Amino acid sequence: MKTKPDGGCPWIDHVARIRAGDQVAFGALFRHFAPRVKGFLVKSGADAAQAEEITQEVMATVWHKAHLFDPARASVATWIFTVARNRRIDMLRRQRRPEPEDLPWGPEAEPDQAEVMGLQQESAQLRTALQDLPETQRELIERAYFGDMSHREIAAQTGLPLGTIKSRIRLALDRLRHAMK
Repeated sequence: MKTKPDGGCPWIDHVARIRAGDQVAFGALFRHFAPRVKGFLVKSGADAAQAEEITQEVMATVWHKAHLFDPARASVATWIFTVARNRRIDMLRRQRRPEPEDLPWGPEAEPDQAEVMGLQQESAQLRTALQDLPETQRELIERAYFGDMSHREIAAQTGLPLGTIKSRIRLALDRLRHAMK
């Protein structure tokens, strides 16, 4: 359901105007959603300062990435609250990372010889499993995991539809999983 701001236009129209750089539309959207996003974040466990910081990041994202909003996939509110949820998760992850002074220093103990042999055998088994994949799947796996490319980047580079890329990678991973058992 689309919420209507004071002017009677759906929020989706505001996002379209924000894409074109309309600051008035952004101001209206900000006034409506910023307090709601902050309240949502506080209810999800963020303190007031964190909620304010994340809310500012979310609204900046809305301004800079309005072109990424797809009304066929979600409402404006769903999109904004999804961005907020993801930013909250990112903040929690950053907080849980160890500080450099907490990381161990110095040489690590030599690995057990049985572990080394096991890893070598698994590596050889994985190489064989990769070679046994159909070429179309193997190429996509190599681009995604060894080339560090996103599915979208692979689709753009190969000209294949994104859904085809995802399906082939999923099938390839399933085959590799079975081969490694």
